[in-house]
Amino acid sequence: MNRNTQVMKITENVILGADKPVLFAGPCAVESFDICIEIGSKVKELSEKFGFSYVFKASFDKANRTSSGSFRSIGMDKSLEVLQRVGKQLNVPLVTDIHESYQAAEVAEVVDVLQIPAFLCRQTDLLLAAGNTGKAVKIKRGQFMAPEDMQYAVTKVRSTGNENVCLTERGFSLGYHNLVVDMRGLPIMRQFAPVVFDITHSVQQPGGQGGTSGGQREFAPFLARAAAATGIDGFFIETHPEPEKALSDGPNLIPLHKMEGFLEMLKESWELGRKYQDFQVK
Repeated sequence: MNRNTQVMKITENVILGADKPVLFAGPCAVESFDICIEIGSKVKELSEKFGFSYVFKASFDKANRTSSGSFRSIGMDKSLEVLQRVGKQLNVPLVTDIHESYQAAEVAEVVDVLQIPAFLCRQTDLLLAAGNTGKAVKIKRGQFMAPEDMQYAVTKVRSTGNENVCLTERGFSLGYHNLVVDMRGLPIMRQFAPVVFDITHSVQQPGGQGGTSGGQREFAPFLARAAAATGIDGFFIETHPEPEKALSDGPNLIPLHKMEGFLEMLKESWELGRKYQDFQVK
């Protein structure tokens, strides 16, 4: 199976699909500037230490929470202001989710990558709106989508003339409150675009705590190593200094103090995967 040779250009110096893995990491949601800058500063330091290109991640709006009583946002304007401050202070590119077509243009004025949530990966108008901004577009594979069918989402974005698109794996639904990662999906999707592995949401248990999502972060290292060994292009990790106090997705966040060992492990596994990425058995 031949891998995709196209790349997703995020900035002049950050290119997904090149010879350096890209790390998309930060808190699940924009909680405050202080939390974001603490996390971003530490992860940037570690990314430079272990040889990752770094993109700071935080959602300006959690429009897909299980319950309406869960934290959603500090407000669109405040969240985008925080993201902009973090990006400028750390001198790193930014990624955040959009949920509605009308959000694309405004959010694109602040961030470098527009992320399409998994549940929305088939929404044509949303994909076209993201593509039309000219910014890089990161599409999460829906838990209900076959890996080979994600090529059509890629085609929708590229129909706008925007070639900077990638796909993200985050597991498929197996029964209720459970996700399973089929590692075959990574090389399959990589035929169509660069691929990122979402470590955090692959260990999520959607709605598994009665109105909020649970998670099994203890399995994150195993899935991360397995995905890295396939030779993919980047990784998505949500982290927090105190996951138990995080306002979103706490049970599956990687504790910030564990990120150094986690990234060291991840880089070693990725290098091994890249060494053998062209080995085939037919």
